[in-house]
Amino acid sequence: MAFGGHTRLDVRRPQHRSSCCCSSSTAVALFVALALVAVWMASSMLVTPADLPLSPFQPTPRGRPSQNPPSTAPPPVNQHHHQQQPAEQIADTAPAEAGTEAELLTETTTTAQAKAADSNEEQAASYAWKLCNAEAGADYIPCLDNLQAINKLRSTKHYEHRERHCPQHPPTCLVPLPEGYRNPIAWPKSRDQIWYNNVPHTKLVEYKGHQNWVKVSGELLTFPGGGTQFKHGALHYIDFIQEAKKDMAWGKRTRVVLDVGCGVASFGGYLFDRDVLTMSFAPKDEHEAQVQFALERGIPAISAVMGTKKLPFPSRVFDVVHCARCRVPWHIEGGKLLLELDRLLRPGGYFVWSATPVYQKLREDVEIWEAMSTLTRSMCWEMVNKVKDRVNRVGIAIFRKPIDNGCYEARSAANPPLCEEYNDPDAAWNISFQSCVHRLPVDPVIRGSQWPEEWPLRLEKPPYWLKNSETGVYGKPAPEDFQADYEHWKQVISNSYMNDLGIDWSAVRNVMDMKAVYGGFAAALRDHKLWVMNVIPIDSPDTLAIIYERGLFGLYHDWCESFSTYPRTYDLLHANHLFSKIKKRYDLRSLQESEPPCCPLYLDV
Repeated sequence: MAFGGHTRLDVRRPQHRSSCCCSSSTAVALFVALALVAVWMASSMLVTPADLPLSPFQPTPRGRPSQNPPSTAPPPVNQHHHQQQPAEQIADTAPAEAGTEAELLTETTTTAQAKAADSNEEQAASYAWKLCNAEAGADYIPCLDNLQAINKLRSTKHYEHRERHCPQHPPTCLVPLPEGYRNPIAWPKSRDQIWYNNVPHTKLVEYKGHQNWVKVSGELLTFPGGGTQFKHGALHYIDFIQEAKKDMAWGKRTRVVLDVGCGVASFGGYLFDRDVLTMSFAPKDEHEAQVQFALERGIPAISAVMGTKKLPFPSRVFDVVHCARCRVPWHIEGGKLLLELDRLLRPGGYFVWSATPVYQKLREDVEIWEAMSTLTRSMCWEMVNKVKDRVNRVGIAIFRKPIDNGCYEARSAANPPLCEEYNDPDAAWNISFQSCVHRLPVDPVIRGSQWPEEWPLRLEKPPYWLKNSETGVYGKPAPEDFQADYEHWKQVISNSYMNDLGIDWSAVRNVMDMKAVYGGFAAALRDHKLWVMNVIPIDSPDTLAIIYERGLFGLYHDWCESFSTYPRTYDLLHANHLFSKIKKRYDLRSLQESEPPCCPLYLDV
């Protein structure tokens, strides 16, 4: 099938907020008013592809379950699902559950009042907001700062304390702004400097200042563009990689990159100059506020860790995976962490590894290199180059994933073993790592059997593996559905969004499409100086691989849980036909992630 399936969700999981927009009554009132105005203005707009029915594609349930299947036998048909309470019961019990989180709230309150048009009648809405009193303060992320759950962990050996642990009941409070917060500096200037008061952390300056990560300059934090492995600048390092493997072809063959342990994401930030889109990630607080620095700079990043769970991405979607001293022990425990990269990497894609075992001769480094060499050979990865940069005095090793199963079948020992047929490589939401290698597609009409078109051709052309015999999300043949969605969003953005909603698009850099479908919204914004995080809800048709195939990126998410990002991350949130579906499952008050100066764009008719 072209699309993945629906999963029934564990409705016992919390509904909560991951961020807020304001800490004063004036700011909250402005935020809510702008959001409601956006809803009212959009209420008469056509928000689905023209001439397409609104009955979404209903595939066979599969993928992204909230419960792990057994690793030794095929799961029963319904094992991927939790029992689901009636929606009405959920709606009735949510307010009572929210009240149990009183310890998170202070007595500080603020009232937001606004009027919204509903069935041509105006209705007043008000809510008394309270400020979160979490230990993380202005950086509070509910699913990453759940100290009650973290303190109960039996082990943190595999970074379990950096994984998601969502609170049992959702906090519905506002995260306070840092004192002295100012409107973010606009891109591209923000890549080089941000306001200190917006991210008031200086430990990285002490830890990494000598490596040109970040420096303090008066009321600014400045970013010289360096990193642990590229003290003399990211662009030189990027070009060094290109010289080491010329057919990597930044911005043509290589468009979508995964950067593991990204630091302040200068690597991804400067890859924009090569027309490359980078999904950067690092654990929250592993180095103080590194991902928050990246997002404030206008560089895409998420808080995540290679611990015990799969990353929230489909299989075979990244053109290149990069690790520069990312502190991940790839070689241990049968290489299960490297096997996760193998799942994510396209057949024929490259893994770029820059770490001391590549170029130093200390005993520990030599042992790690030997173990890594053995592991990559057993995975059929070919080392295509190993070279040292004379300027930065560091080395890189570049490995290539195979394009067929010949090497797997010729191995004298099947270690790591091939995954069982029932093991879905795209099942990635809340799924534990599995130490096996997925077979590669050999049929030329199956996704992953061919490399995508060069960028930017891949943006507009339907993927080769979308078949006319398959029905798309909106009811048309899949390739036609894809094209109609793209044309629709080009028209809506040019005819309405750019001029009619009162948005200063020059101030918009970080954007999220909360229900992205084919990524048409993001594709239509390609010529603007912004990036879009495309989110596929886990109970929606699985179209995320299509988004990657066209040279965009995104992830899976359950909107009944907080997103793995810091407060004040996004300048604009776009939600099309999202809340009407989930409003009975959780409290919509717990969903605000945008920067205080801007507002969400909710289109839900």
